[in-house]
Amino acid sequence: MTRYADRPWVALLSDAQRGPVSPADTLVHALGDAVAHTPDRTALAYFDGRLSYREVDELSDSVAGHLAARGLERGDRVAIMLQNSPQFVLALLGAWKAGATVVPVNPMYKSGEVRHVLRDAEVSALVCSDRAWDAYLRETAADSPVRAVLTACERDFQTRDDPRVLAFERLPQDAGADDLVAVARQGHKAPGDRVLGPSDIALISYTSGTSGTPKGATNTHGNIMYNAERQRTGLALPEAPVYFAMAPLFHITGMVCQLAACLDSAGTLVLAYRFEAGVVLDAFAEHRPLYTVGPSTAFMALAAHPEVTPDHFSSFVNISSGGAPLPPALVERFRATLGPYIRNGYGLTECTAPCASVPPGLEAPVDPASGTLAVGVPGPDSVVRIVDDLGEDVPFGEQGEILVRGPQVVPGYWNRPEATAETFPDGELRTGDIGFMDANGWLYVVDRKKDMINASGFKVWPREVEDVLHTHPAVREAAVVGIPDGYRGETVKAYISLRPGASADPAALAAHCKERLAAYKYPRQVEILPELPKTASGKILRRELRSRSEDSQ
Repeated sequence: MTRYADRPWVALLSDAQRGPVSPADTLVHALGDAVAHTPDRTALAYFDGRLSYREVDELSDSVAGHLAARGLERGDRVAIMLQNSPQFVLALLGAWKAGATVVPVNPMYKSGEVRHVLRDAEVSALVCSDRAWDAYLRETAADSPVRAVLTACERDFQTRDDPRVLAFERLPQDAGADDLVAVARQGHKAPGDRVLGPSDIALISYTSGTSGTPKGATNTHGNIMYNAERQRTGLALPEAPVYFAMAPLFHITGMVCQLAACLDSAGTLVLAYRFEAGVVLDAFAEHRPLYTVGPSTAFMALAAHPEVTPDHFSSFVNISSGGAPLPPALVERFRATLGPYIRNGYGLTECTAPCASVPPGLEAPVDPASGTLAVGVPGPDSVVRIVDDLGEDVPFGEQGEILVRGPQVVPGYWNRPEATAETFPDGELRTGDIGFMDANGWLYVVDRKKDMINASGFKVWPREVEDVLHTHPAVREAAVVGIPDGYRGETVKAYISLRPGASADPAALAAHCKERLAAYKYPRQVEILPELPKTASGKILRRELRSRSEDSQ
């Protein structure tokens, strides 16, 4: 009999991972502990700039005091639309110290996408780059509840001005906004009567919208600190670890697995504005980080960089992948050429980033039948179930929808009671992902339920075809979608980007799959693109590729 409630995966966890945790109430409390014990330790490293824990505390205090003086009330929403920079961290901590809820916004969003978030979350204050404010956010914010604006130039707090990522000019201060760094240096005091606790909403994190209009998941401070503490205790890193922020901080993976886990560890967080492979490799060489997490597409780009060497990765104790499927071929190719073993992981915005990971000292198995790489095992306080269409548990090894219950699962969606009831029945998260679990507790994610292709009545999961494509030496990125077909109903189409200097014929790529897959699974069409469309977190947007195919019909 299947007994997911028995948590068979706990036997695979280390003593540190199995043990109970007592996280701080909020990241602001964790910051206070770090300031009390190591005030002069570097908290943030940004190119050649450094900010100590004391400086981060004082500067974010001043941001909090300014926001309160501008009329921000406890529970109001503050949107932060910045890349990975010290300004993001100061705005985040300052907003929380002012008693606010933070709404992280993707800086790549266009006006209509930002307008939806500002209105849906009823945002009172906006923090953004001076360039975005000047280009379009001034008009966008005017048509929203926003009443206070802070702008930032991400060239502050460093002097290197790396042209690969910081090739922009500082703009004159706009009369309708205040400068974030100037405000942070004014020495305001944070209000003392707005201390938040574990049950308060820390973030309204909008889903990436890969399958529809983004909804705001309400991540509590308790959700964040539980996962941050599990990261701190479970990664087997030494004291005062150096983390590299490869994932965007506005994304839940970067927010929790990098920023929150690092500050909870009183470590040093290395920031590099945004992902650019050469900049990232230089930062690895300069700062010698012990841990980073990023999508598989980022590791593909790093491995393809002409100047990459094993030494770039020699300092790492642990490297994790999340946010996008990790092909087994990439794991082995990366280890063979560069050294590290990339540890797979699985999580969602709705479970505050990770809910399964590969424990230190273990390697994820590959399912022999499907070739799928396990995403890891759940934590000791979580229950992950696999259910059929009726909601009944399926036996170990059988596919079904993945459900998650645990202290990292959010209470629901912002102002969406119907969506909350549908996705979180009785507090359990219905992920919409199809997967299975073996009898030892290893979890495998097959694909998104909505991405399944029905070809002549046969189920085709895009992930399985993509994994086969990644075994071809010329393939850098692969994405598979279903497109309308008059005979089969749907047929399989693959979109490919190639490794630098490689060449491949679409027919040869289709033949590569035909040799390794059942006849109904291999792609009848293959299209090669310079780059595949992605979210800012590195997840390939199959929805855009489906639209591209429909437009070409």
